Amino acid sequence: MSLDGLSLSILIQELHHQLIGGRIDKIFQPDKNTLLLWIRQPQETCKLFISVAAENPRIYMTKDVPDNPAVPPAFCMLLRKHLESGRIGQMTQQGLDRIIIIDIDVRAEQGTITTKQLIIELMDKHSNIIFVHNDIILDSIKRVNIYMSRQRQVLPGRPYLLPPGQERLNLFDISAGEVVSQLVTQHQNTVLTKALIYTVNGMGPVSAKEIIWRAGLPEKLLVNALDEADKQSLIQTIAEFTAVLKSAAAEPTVAISEQSELLAIAAFPLEHVKNAKQVPFSSMSSAVEYTEALKGPRKRPAKEALHKLLLAELSRLQRKKGLLEAELTEALQADSYRLFADTLMIYLHDIPNQATQVTLPDLFNDNNEKQILIPLDPLLSPLVNAQTYYTKYNKWQRRQQMTQQQLQQCMQELTYLESVLFTLEAADSPNDLEEIKQELVTSGYLQLKVKPRKQAAQPSFKPRQLVIDGITIL
Repeated sequence: MSLDGLSLSILIQELHHQLIGGRIDKIFQPDKNTLLLWIRQPQETCKLFISVAAENPRIYMTKDVPDNPAVPPAFCMLLRKHLESGRIGQMTQQGLDRIIIIDIDVRAEQGTITTKQLIIELMDKHSNIIFVHNDIILDSIKRVNIYMSRQRQVLPGRPYLLPPGQERLNLFDISAGEVVSQLVTQHQNTVLTKALIYTVNGMGPVSAKEIIWRAGLPEKLLVNALDEADKQSLIQTIAEFTAVLKSAAAEPTVAISEQSELLAIAAFPLEHVKNAKQVPFSSMSSAVEYTEALKGPRKRPAKEALHKLLLAELSRLQRKKGLLEAELTEALQADSYRLFADTLMIYLHDIPNQATQVTLPDLFNDNNEKQILIPLDPLLSPLVNAQTYYTKYNKWQRRQQMTQQQLQQCMQELTYLESVLFTLEAADSPNDLEEIKQELVTSGYLQLKVKPRKQAAQPSFKPRQLVIDGITIL
């Protein structure tokens, strides 16, 4: 279960204080998604484990040393060439997104100190480790070409661009009152948990549910059902929650079930998780390492299936949007048909029969000298040509209204599915995935498979024999 941006901020602060000034001694790449950095400090050698596996991206300090391939991959060799013997300058977070930037100071050929960066993006399927110098990508552990993403390519020689994101609020920069105000303004008909996730940068389901629980509000409450007392309680809880995160006075906690199954992990006690054992830790890194030992490698076929469904629906809607926009552009030409028809009616007796086109003054333009060229059907009279243009005008006028309605509906569907995709990428627990699945079923994007009932076996009848006067009758 990956951390959200809020809990990740505590982990990054820990790693920064523990690793700053340390010298990179060794770099390993155990597999295609994992890096292991040995960082030497005066009293110890720290081992920083980084994984960008789609099913479980994570970063933490470890004591274990995984097996390494006999021949290091090319990306590992590149990092060794550029970063070994470099020193950790700082570790920062991009806002409250799940993006970690490690500044590494290395000595250039002329003896000067230059800073290169490892940028770690922990975003499920799109997770990556990108090696950057002067905002130019030198390489990445996962290369992304134009066939994989039209919006953002991650290739050597290209400028590094942040992943496309949504405009959301940073809890560390604004007041709790502003957060609640935007909730009420922009997410009236949304469940409070989702509204918090959509509004606050770095907010995941675990943090949102914890805030709502501490505020004494129902998890399924709609935003438009909040009264003034509810809003004040929510503001106070968010303010207290933010103050703890800002002060780094975290209490890393892992919630597990009676069967030792992982339920949640966060930088604070998980009061909203019922019937769970709360396991406290002295650091976020040790909490993350504990969850890895607890659950081991995992697979999430249900999440992958929903992700694939949403991407397919979004792709279909994008194509539909393009077609509707092209049709609307054509429908907007309806006014020109009306102009042709009106002009023909005014100059009806000046138009010769069997003409293929005619040039007439545009009386509806302030510039009386402007002429318009009107195509004509030579097989029709000027009057019938005018009537034909009126018919076209009425047809495209109706089409224009229909197309505008369809385009508006398409845009609403796109916005909705993008929000569901965002929620899915932040979801980890089976309950969260089941809620998203049921929402897609209710919305008509997913159909549950119903097993056909087995028909009861028909009793077999044997034909009865009747013997009358020695004659057998069936």
